[in-house]
Amino acid sequence: MQTWFITGASGGLAIHLTRKLLERGDRVAATVRKAGVLDELKNTYGDRLWSAYLDLTNAAQIEEVVTRAFTELGTVDVFVNNAAYGLYGAVEEASDAQMEHEFHTNVLGSLRAARAAMPFLRKQGHGHLVQLSSSAGHYSIPGMGLYCSTKWAVEGAFEAFAKEAAPFGIRSTMVEPGGIRTGFLGGNAAYGEPMDVYREQEAGQFARMMKGELPGMDTPEAFNRAVVGDPEKMAQAIIDRSDAGEGPLRLALGSDAYAVMRESLLARLAALEAQKELAYSTDADDVGV
Repeated sequence: MQTWFITGASGGLAIHLTRKLLERGDRVAATVRKAGVLDELKNTYGDRLWSAYLDLTNAAQIEEVVTRAFTELGTVDVFVNNAAYGLYGAVEEASDAQMEHEFHTNVLGSLRAARAAMPFLRKQGHGHLVQLSSSAGHYSIPGMGLYCSTKWAVEGAFEAFAKEAAPFGIRSTMVEPGGIRTGFLGGNAAYGEPMDVYREQEAGQFARMMKGELPGMDTPEAFNRAVVGDPEKMAQAIIDRSDAGEGPLRLALGSDAYAVMRESLLARLAALEAQKELAYSTDADDVGV
């Protein structure tokens, strides 16, 4: 039996992961934002499901909840930073408060949770940090700029974090899913204040699609038909990677994730290669002498 800690465990991919772990006999420490959402699982699995309220924008609460979980459970083998949400629309449309909340949740919340766990993971001499990122950590498009920017930040921070944690016997995985069929339009997403100048442009069309306002994409069923990711299969892939013990730092899930990340990385590499001569030409004259 392993013990998993999962933030934002009441919905999306995380609820599928939580159920699978409990079904196979593991113990789960789940954090949620709404009271009672895990009552059914609690009634079924009893003490193997530990839960706590956690707002990832509250630094003191993160420290308190993570400390309490390790103290009360004795150990956490796999620490999953899952909680995050999307902020959609043109960058100009979002308010300062919306941008700050997005970064406080998706980036600083994840970093603070991982930092709070590190002293305990070091002391026990083992552990696995699983950070939910996204294929959006490798590209950016109009309408998703702010969400993508949080995932780019997560990618940069946790690539270094993984290298810092490794000498202490702590493994790391960044999970990069594409779209996931979680049965609802837009989930818990937030949206900037729409501006007429963007309505018919790509940013406006994307936000309207996520809101379910475009013809043919206005029901959960239609939306899911356009999304390829199976949350059950993705949850199992995360469990399998953790059970395997070793693997690449990044775990791409979904054919859409593979395709868009490959396209983005190849385009960036081609652009870089085209600038090689210019890059070298700006070195100081004594370099290589």
